[in-house]
Amino acid sequence: MKYTLAVVASLIFALTFAQTDADNLKKIYTTSLTDGMSYQWLDHLSNQIGGRLSGSLNAEKAVEYTKAEFEKLGLDKVWLQPVMVPRWVRGAPEFAYIETSPGQTTSVNICALGGSIETPNGGIKAKVIEVQGLEDLAALGEENIKGKIVFFNRPMQADLIQTFEAYGGCVDQRYSGAMEAGKYGAVGVIVRSMNLRMDDFPHTGTMSYGDLPNSQRIPSAAISTNDAELLSGMLSLNKNINFFFSQNCKQLADVQSYNVIGEITGSEFPNEIIVVGGHLDSWDLGDGSHDDGAGVVQSMDVLRLLKASGITPKRTIRAVLFMNEENGLRGGNKYAEVAKSKNETHIFALESDAGGFTPRGFSFDCSDLMFSKIESWKPLFKPYLIHYFEQGGSGADVGPLKDNTIVLAGLRPDSQRYFDYHHASNDTFDAVNKRELELGAASMTALVYLIDKYGTDSIPNESQIKD
Repeated sequence: MKYTLAVVASLIFALTFAQTDADNLKKIYTTSLTDGMSYQWLDHLSNQIGGRLSGSLNAEKAVEYTKAEFEKLGLDKVWLQPVMVPRWVRGAPEFAYIETSPGQTTSVNICALGGSIETPNGGIKAKVIEVQGLEDLAALGEENIKGKIVFFNRPMQADLIQTFEAYGGCVDQRYSGAMEAGKYGAVGVIVRSMNLRMDDFPHTGTMSYGDLPNSQRIPSAAISTNDAELLSGMLSLNKNINFFFSQNCKQLADVQSYNVIGEITGSEFPNEIIVVGGHLDSWDLGDGSHDDGAGVVQSMDVLRLLKASGITPKRTIRAVLFMNEENGLRGGNKYAEVAKSKNETHIFALESDAGGFTPRGFSFDCSDLMFSKIESWKPLFKPYLIHYFEQGGSGADVGPLKDNTIVLAGLRPDSQRYFDYHHASNDTFDAVNKRELELGAASMTALVYLIDKYGTDSIPNESQIKD
């Protein structure tokens, strides 16, 4: 009889806690959707500040603004973490055209890739050789490449449902194309934009010369998908057409910037730290609303939503707005470096850097055992249509925190439209849906609430959370 009573008492205890969790998640989602701040903050970042390239005046303004907003929330701590960042400037707008015969030209849309050198005064005009990937260069050899512009035209693979997989499958030509083509004597590189849609927007992104000598470094630019198709079609008819492009970008000396950090100190386990974050910098072509203004304001709102929902965290919750994810990862590396030097204990880190679209769930970088425990929370998220719980990557900025104990995670919104805007001039505030952004902020807060409540060592099993 005593055993039966004990079992009943245990079941009642578990169901009570499950109902409490469900109620708290409902409160979090309701607060975000009816009284959220993420959209308002993003409006200011995007429309009052704009693109926030590392080392720029706008990046500095974004640091000042987000720090001030953190301070308004009445957090336990707000501070700036200094970090030296690269300063690359685009200069005057780029210009390019295809020349089929003297005086017969067609203008096309290009943009310099981040980190590229400028073209010589007056630009570059040369014959074009089209390739599908880096491996084609060795097959062609210097005799077919020297003195020409290499046109990398491998598209993102359209039949891959996971669009980040499609992006990963062709981004090497953007990152390493100029470095590799320069070794064969090419005079410039044009890369098809990383975009699944056909449009006229060139998409920038970081590139690298590695340890290539300055004498072999060549300018590199992205071309819109529509114009990539045009150039390819014209080359199929006439291999002797010329391509001209001009750009004025420069790499300047490093400058000091900051990670912006806000914290609610844990009431029971203040030395156990949970991080939420996004990167404050963006490319300069648009205003960086999806990449990654959305992740910044969602991370900020995690702290506000916890407070507004009357939840007192047991563990320390930090929102970290990382600087320089786009062209250096200096902010993420600096944060991890300082955390290690202070012997801080980070148990969980969640990053939002996949746009402000409808949240689908999360990916987790953790052990199989830990993932099976986290996955038991899925029933709590089902009412909010959060179904995607998978093992996988987390985020670039939280990656440097990885060790044998921390759980890393990434918010996973619907990604089908993300690369329509990624690194392009149409990544602007009007492309972000208010409700979708707020659902993402709520989902992040809900996950942080559960991690904070149960820790990463005592996550309840599925029978304890059914409601």
